[in-house]
Amino acid sequence: VLPALGTTTQDAPQDAAGLRDVLAPLIGAPGLGDKGAASVIDTATGEQLYGKGATAPMTPASTIKIATTTAALSVLGPDHRIATTAALSPDSRTLTLVGGGDPTLSKAALRSMADRVAEAIREDGTPSVRLTYDLSRYTGPVLHPISPNENIAPVTALMVNEGRVNDTDRGPAKRTDDPAGDAARTFAVALKKAGVKVTGAPREARAADEARTVATHRSAPLDALVERTLTNSDNDIAEALARQTAIAKGESASFAGARRAVANELKKLKVPVGGAHFADGSGLDRKDRVTPALLTALLARAADPDRPGLRPVLTGLPIAGFSGTLGGRYAPDAEGTGLIRAKTGTLFGVNSLAGTVVDRQGRLLAFAFLASGSIDAGEAEPALDALATALAGTGG
Repeated sequence: VLPALGTTTQDAPQDAAGLRDVLAPLIGAPGLGDKGAASVIDTATGEQLYGKGATAPMTPASTIKIATTTAALSVLGPDHRIATTAALSPDSRTLTLVGGGDPTLSKAALRSMADRVAEAIREDGTPSVRLTYDLSRYTGPVLHPISPNENIAPVTALMVNEGRVNDTDRGPAKRTDDPAGDAARTFAVALKKAGVKVTGAPREARAADEARTVATHRSAPLDALVERTLTNSDNDIAEALARQTAIAKGESASFAGARRAVANELKKLKVPVGGAHFADGSGLDRKDRVTPALLTALLARAADPDRPGLRPVLTGLPIAGFSGTLGGRYAPDAEGTGLIRAKTGTLFGVNSLAGTVVDRQGRLLAFAFLASGSIDAGEAEPALDALATALAGTGG
């Protein structure tokens, strides 16, 4: 059983030279390609224990979600919920479904909203309504640069189940090319089942300024959305969180606005953002750049006892051999199984791993290993896992 973190070994010396000797040959593994960079720090002190190109900007793939989620929690707080509303015009003739940017909106939630709308309309004595849907909360391009793609839906302020056309809730899946329209049509069906007469087909339009809200659905709290984003490497939620950050920071809710908002919020956290470029929130864009030092600094901020609102960044990290994108990466009897918590990142030729591990001294270490030029993920991933596992065995 490990001692409580920071209680018995806080002042024990860390053998940085020994750590170098252990990691240096592993970071040079052929499976990691032609360029590798690394940072390992003690989260309690911020001291860098090992670095190789730690300040070199690299394509991070999905490890950029650590930056996205940290920024969102920092500016919005863990209790923030994303609202989807239904607003009725002053004459009660037009009902508008207003998207707030919740990609996890479900059909069940729309049915519940429809029931509340039906109650309001019955009170008004309205015989029928026209249905519109409002997407104005988001601006800019709807399609991610890699779209159409089974890893991400069009990024709109209104969608049901991330625009998936099946019942999955994670991983690649075929996506609709009109998530907002599909959501509105689903709502129309729910309204009719609730006894509301809907005339015509739903159309896109802004809600009237004087419209009154008659139904609201709120997403799960932000801490739960962050954990889901990191555990499952959920691209749709990541992009939504980047836009929620942009809205809170007074930026446009677009790829460009989110880029500025995330960067500015991370600067407030006093982490090294030099060389970083947040082209998107999910890491699917190859124009993204972060440094290993930035990732480890963010993990250290999340571990800071004085910043409990950032803790979901750590609790959402997949557990080696047990959960999320690390569930199948470690054998049951592997040394790192259950000890390593880390965010994975994979694009063609790019592989990364960033997270935390407790060493033999009981210290919480943050690490980030970024590699590019790798030929085969089947070789790169075990090489990254070996680096993280080696950390768990150091410090004795």
